[in-house]
Amino acid sequence: MTTNLLEFKDVQYTYPGGKAPVLRGVSLGIPEGKKCVLLGRNGCGKSTLFLHGNGIFQPQQGQVFWRGQPFVYKRSFLQEMTKKVGLVFQDPEHQLIASTVSEDVSYGLFNQKLAPELVREEVHLILERFGLLAMADVPIHHLSLGQKRRLALAGVMVLKPELLLLDEPTAYLDRYQTKNLLRELDQIHANGTTVLMATHDLDVAFEWAEWMCVLDAGQAVFQGAPEEALVKRDMLERLDLGVPLIAEVWESLPLDLRESWGGGTPRSLGELRKRILQKTV
Repeated sequence: MTTNLLEFKDVQYTYPGGKAPVLRGVSLGIPEGKKCVLLGRNGCGKSTLFLHGNGIFQPQQGQVFWRGQPFVYKRSFLQEMTKKVGLVFQDPEHQLIASTVSEDVSYGLFNQKLAPELVREEVHLILERFGLLAMADVPIHHLSLGQKRRLALAGVMVLKPELLLLDEPTAYLDRYQTKNLLRELDQIHANGTTVLMATHDLDVAFEWAEWMCVLDAGQAVFQGAPEEALVKRDMLERLDLGVPLIAEVWESLPLDLRESWGGGTPRSLGELRKRILQKTV
């Protein structure tokens, strides 16, 4: 039986001065150990939900649970949650607060009152892992957008969270950069961290995710495997999410050819290529 790490039950939230709620009774659970995607068009409530995920926002109605225990909105509990649930914002400028690369990564560790020598060791390891070691003393304002995003991710992962939330991490990335990011997220997942990515890119979601939730107008309208979401084509098109390109390619092939390759709709062009090679070798 799959355990939910993070769970939202009937969560509602309206921004101060707002005329309508952004979250309208969201109920969903994030399964432990999965590569997860929160899918939905811009403005559907993805970012607002993430801000509830580690206690930055408190629901006006409903509850948030961590491993079955309700959030307690007190300083000690929320400090602990920032270690267990790492959040990477879409815009790294909202997250990077120090002067240099190494200072920014060390900020969260010093807040845990760790010994300076241990902080130095952990910072060195995480900068090396994310390819930022040569930039340790570089001022943050000298970094490119891609480097800032890697730094923001490194600053979260240095705390070794159990759950990583990423808000639109592929926004403004080209195909090459997106593939590199997904490989990095695969490695983070392989090392034991559950990953939840918010995106409106159905192609990325369908290729990468093991579990998917579709959010629309502040409500969860689907939860399950990506293949199950593909069956609900009317829902995807109604929400302007479309159909994955690989599904359109697959369905354009003759039926007898698809049946000979078998296995249902491939998740990526790489998977389709592999099927073709297996049948032609």
